Amino acid sequence: MRLLAADVLTGDAAPLTELGAAEVGTWEMAPGTDHDTEVDEVFVVLAGRGTVTFEDGEVIDLAPGVAVRLRAGERTTWVVTETLRKVYVAL
Repeated sequence: MRLLAADVLTGDAAPLTELGAAEVGTWEMAPGTDHDTEVDEVFVVLAGRGTVTFEDGEVIDLAPGVAVRLRAGERTTWVVTETLRKVYVAL
């Protein structure tokens, strides 16, 4: 399942290219909170700050250079405190 702009509740996705079955793109979210159900994705934060919290209670602090693996079906809560920009590879 690809990440499409329509799947993002408060962020903006900009697909750049496809690499086999994967989509490569950028995503940006202004400060605020969002709840999401994830697709298979790996991303690296380019700019901004915030946290992503998983249903199991794991919290990852997001900052430039942080890499994260998301798995399809995971439910997350994103809290962005400084406009967040990431580059992603999603299936």
